[in-house]
Amino acid sequence: MEVSEAKRLKALEEENAKLKKLLAESMMDVSTLREICQTRVRFGYRRVHVLLRREGWQLNQKKTYRIYKEMGMQLRNKTPKRRVKAKLREDRAEAVGPNDVWAMDFVHDQLATGRKIRVLTVVDTFSRYAPALDARFSYRGEDVVATLERVCARTGYPKTIRVDQGSEFISHDLDLWAYQRGVTLDFSRPGKPTDNAFIEAFNARLRAECLNVHWFLSLADAAEKLEARRRDYNEQRPHGAIGNKVPAALMKSAHAASPCC
Repeated sequence: MEVSEAKRLKALEEENAKLKKLLAESMMDVSTLREICQTRVRFGYRRVHVLLRREGWQLNQKKTYRIYKEMGMQLRNKTPKRRVKAKLREDRAEAVGPNDVWAMDFVHDQLATGRKIRVLTVVDTFSRYAPALDARFSYRGEDVVATLERVCARTGYPKTIRVDQGSEFISHDLDLWAYQRGVTLDFSRPGKPTDNAFIEAFNARLRAECLNVHWFLSLADAAEKLEARRRDYNEQRPHGAIGNKVPAALMKSAHAASPCC
């Protein structure tokens, strides 16, 4: 091998080693920053930068901010006050399995008599399974908790629930329940229904395929028809987003694969 060729190969090896070192340091920066953000949930990037420097990482504040922003760790400015289980950072990730993320909202309708009812709707964003369609004349925070506790006893508890900032969802009762059950409440930004697009789409289908094709003679009649709709939606209706399968099949397969089941 010629001397010039050997020098070129040595230079390439050195350059490759430098790149590997830079990549390893970059990955370590990301890992450490994520760990700090998860444990110091109310720290902005400036305080995170100080902690990184304390741990010996030689990076400037601009790089800290760039990584911090790319990871979606910015603090939310519009979270409800004094809500212990409110999600504080913008790093929203898609669900990777059943009970990772639920979406929850209300749909309004009325009986044949004209009396108004509210329907609590809940959907699993991964499997599209609907654990609850619960109709009442009125709903308070404690009623939401009661419904969630009932359905979670059957399906298990979610890690996160996406909700808007309605009075029932920012209530002390729901926040305390979420704290006790280890559930994160991921609040939509005010006036941004697309933040909870899964439940918006679910509610639109519910209205088109159920609410608009039935008269509800009483609250009990509404509950019976909504439960029939829920079962059909979960067990019979094909869903294009999950390969035309039914949500119940995904839930069953996930539970069967779980070592605790």
